[in-house]
Amino acid sequence: MAEFTLTGLRIVHQVATAGSFTRAAEILGYTQSAVSRQIAAMEAAAEAPLFDRSRRGVALTPAGQVLVRRAAEVLAGLAATELELAGLRDRLAGRLTIGAYPTAAMALVPRAIAQVTSGHPGLAVVLDEAATPALLRRLRAGRLDVAVIGVGQGLPDYDLSDLRQTTVLRGDLLIAVPDAHRFADHTAITVPDLAQEHWITGDGAAGEPQFGAWPTLPDPHIAHTSRNWSTRLGLVAAGLGITVIPLQARPALPAGVRAVAVTDSHWTGRATLAVTRPHPSAQAQAMVTALQDQADDLHNA
Repeated sequence: MAEFTLTGLRIVHQVATAGSFTRAAEILGYTQSAVSRQIAAMEAAAEAPLFDRSRRGVALTPAGQVLVRRAAEVLAGLAATELELAGLRDRLAGRLTIGAYPTAAMALVPRAIAQVTSGHPGLAVVLDEAATPALLRRLRAGRLDVAVIGVGQGLPDYDLSDLRQTTVLRGDLLIAVPDAHRFADHTAITVPDLAQEHWITGDGAAGEPQFGAWPTLPDPHIAHTSRNWSTRLGLVAAGLGITVIPLQARPALPAGVRAVAVTDSHWTGRATLAVTRPHPSAQAQAMVTALQDQADDLHNA
């Protein structure tokens, strides 16, 4: 008596998804004859045809619809089992908490988290978003394993003497402008070009670093202030002004907004650091490495 097999269920599911035996064979790396044999075996086990064949492809029969639905459940359960077992074997299983300042949390840190968790499915990562002073307090208190902070011109001189520091990214500030702006098609502009612009700047609690207008621009005209980056970028997209963003935020810009470089010999730049306690865990070190990998990708994009 014919029986259902995992291979057969996987092939039935792929044929239903692809809409043809030929395409399913290409995706799975089988010959078309092998796919046909497996479908025949599954039809024998089901004691009913699974597909109606035509020149335009294949369509599921009622029996095929039942089997594909159940096959999806079986395959999803198997994938979950494999993930759980991988977690048991993973020496980096456990929990890691990473803190980041808001613009690092827009693209850089999420991509690093995705890299780490895809390679270590047993590791649960929690993201804590805050300003740098708060992140350093939480790191020293043991509430964070990794803190992603910004340092450099225009920022406080943080005391990091008791912490381990790794430079993740050195990158210039950029300006975000709406697509219709006169700078939108420029590769780079100069500081004097910015003199007549309306600026959208940050507004936060006292002591928290904020992005203002371009840092070396005298007497900027501030049109709007907002605590939230989504609001600031929404104002930019609506054509109500321009704003300063760090390099690592560029991939997260919304539709209707683009980034432009500024040539400024008086601006020495900033850096993004991954900071840990003096003897980081293997989990924390894996996250620092992922941050460096993703920063390289962002810088080279």
